[in-house]
Amino acid sequence: MNAPAPLQGLRVVEFSAFVAAPSAGLTLAQLGADVIRVDPPGGNIDIARAPLNAEGRSLYWASLNRGKRSVELDVRSPQGRATMQQLICAPGESPPVFLTNLSVDGELSYAALSKIRPELIMVQLSGSPDGSAAVDYTVNCAAGFPGITGSGRDGPVNHVLPAWDVTAGQMLALAVLAAERHWRRTGQGQHVKLALSDVAMATAANLGYLADAALNGTQRRADGNFLYGAYGDSFACADGRHAMVVAITDRQWQALLQATGLQESLPRAAEALGHRLDDETARYAARELISTALRPWFAARTLAEVAAAFTDRSLLWGPYRDFQQMLAEDPRVSEANPMFRRTLHPGVGEFLTATTPLDFGATPRVPPGLAPRLGEHTAAVLQALHTAHDAQAHDL
Repeated sequence: MNAPAPLQGLRVVEFSAFVAAPSAGLTLAQLGADVIRVDPPGGNIDIARAPLNAEGRSLYWASLNRGKRSVELDVRSPQGRATMQQLICAPGESPPVFLTNLSVDGELSYAALSKIRPELIMVQLSGSPDGSAAVDYTVNCAAGFPGITGSGRDGPVNHVLPAWDVTAGQMLALAVLAAERHWRRTGQGQHVKLALSDVAMATAANLGYLADAALNGTQRRADGNFLYGAYGDSFACADGRHAMVVAITDRQWQALLQATGLQESLPRAAEALGHRLDDETARYAARELISTALRPWFAARTLAEVAAAFTDRSLLWGPYRDFQQMLAEDPRVSEANPMFRRTLHPGVGEFLTATTPLDFGATPRVPPGLAPRLGEHTAAVLQALHTAHDAQAHDL
C-alpha cells in the first residue's frame, strides 16, 4: 500500500487571480493538499487570460488550477461572504488555511476569521509592503534587472518570465507549511504577509547585487548572453540553431578547449593580448576574445554536429529551443520523465501535463490533476460544508 501524499489532509481555500497565489495553490495541490479555488460568478479577472484553446478557454487558467476544486461564490453579496467565511472556517482536525493575493476585509479579514477559528492560517500576498498595488512587471522594472538584461543598446529589457510571481508562489506555499508547523508546535494560527516587491528586492540583496553597488560603487551593464563573472555565451550554428556554452571550473574550461580544438591557439592568442585564462574571473574579462575565437567553430557546424563533438560530461552546454522544439526534441519534456503524463482535460484538450518536480522516496508523485471547469465543484463543496456544520451543531 502506498503511503499517503505528503500534504494529504491539508485543506486550503484559495481566493486569487493571475500567477503568484494560484501557483502556490497548485504547488500544494500537487503534494496532495485539498485546494479549493473560489471565484466570483463568471470567473475572476484571469479567467480568459491568453493563451486560449480553439474554443476560447484559457489554457493559462486551466494549467494553473489543475488538481484544485473550483467553486463560484458572489463574495460581494452578504450571503456569499457568509458562505465564504463558513467555507474557510469549516470544522476539521487541521487548521483552516486561507491563501489569497486579493484585498479582503470585513468578514473575510484575518481579525474576523480568527475569531471563529483561532488556529486559522492566513497567507496573503500584496504588491508592496505598504499595501499598494504592484504586479511582476512594475516590480521588476524597479529591481535593477531590466537594466542588465539584453544588449544594452535599446534601454532596459523586460524578461517574459514572471520571475517574481513564480518565486512568490513558492514562498507562499512555503509560508503555509511553515505556519502549519508552527501550529503543530504551539496550537496557534497566524496571519502571514508577503509583498511581491520584497521578493524581488530580497533576491537582489541575496545575490550580492546590492552589496556590490553599496561597497564597490558598481553599476553593472547589460552584457547580452554572456555569463556574469565567468565564461559563458551563445553561438549561432550552421543550421540556424543556437547553443549556449558555459565554463565555470577549470575542468569545464579545458573540456571546451579540447572539444573545439583551441587548447593551444586560444591561450597563446590571449597571452599575446595581455589576457589570462587561468580562472573564471580572468576568463570573464577575456570573454569577447574567447567568443570571437569560438564563433567560427560553431558557425561551421550544425547543432547536431556540435552535440556529437560535445560528449565530454564535463562540458556545460545546451541547445536553444522554443516550446515546440522542447516538445519534439527534449526527452526531459516527455513521458520518459516521471514528472510528465499525457492527460486529457475535459473541455481543454489533451496535452503533456506536469505534476510536482519533487521526487519523494517515501511516496509516489500525485497525478497531475485535471483542469476544473469554473464552478464545477460548487454544489458538492457547499453540500459537504452544510453537512459538516449540521453535524457540528448536532454534537453541540
